[in-house]
Amino acid sequence: LYPQQQLLPGPNLKLPNVTTGPVGPFFCFWNLMSDLIAKTAMDRRLADIITPVIEGLGFELVRIRLMGGATRTLQIMADRPEGGIEVDDCGEISTAVSAVLDVEDPIEENYVLEVSSPGIDRPLTRLKDFEMWKGWEARVETTELIDGRRRFKGTLAGIDGDEVLIEIEEAGETLTIGLQFEWLADAKLILTDELITEMLRQRKASGVVDESQFDEIQETDGDDEEDAPEATKH
Repeated sequence: LYPQQQLLPGPNLKLPNVTTGPVGPFFCFWNLMSDLIAKTAMDRRLADIITPVIEGLGFELVRIRLMGGATRTLQIMADRPEGGIEVDDCGEISTAVSAVLDVEDPIEENYVLEVSSPGIDRPLTRLKDFEMWKGWEARVETTELIDGRRRFKGTLAGIDGDEVLIEIEEAGETLTIGLQFEWLADAKLILTDELITEMLRQRKASGVVDESQFDEIQETDGDDEEDAPEATKH
């Protein structure tokens, strides 16, 4: 079915103009993909279809969710391998993904397509994310109880093999704990003034945007439910 498209601005804005080429053969990514990226069987099926398209454009799939409701919503988060996806990048991905979904037609109902950057307080869905954002605060939730708890808040301390390391405060002491990546049900950076400042510093250093533009983007970033994107029919 033909989706509506919603393009969500991310924290970085440059405007490339890339023409897509033909889509190559599909490969199954299910056994390589964590539940943090795709939770349900349908999410994984959709990821299997769109991942080659996204990677063919030079981006990476961060997260995919097919949400319920009166009109279903397909939410796609993508990023560049080194970070820094832009509004026009989201448009490019949306166009390419829409084309392949029109052919494959995996969703029977009408739906809205949302393509966005991960945002400032981004979800952490890949093992490399925990190394990339080492030193920043995050909230992590596990699938099972660990010492009587599922939720952890602390400072990311990188990775050790397949373990995510996080420094937490316990009884007035700072402890570093290791959580198996496969145990994680959810993980997200905590939005702080320091994180916003760092994102602004990176963008100003790259000459991408000035402070006034950053303030505008900051107002639109956040959880998927809080975004107010433009919608166009496709």
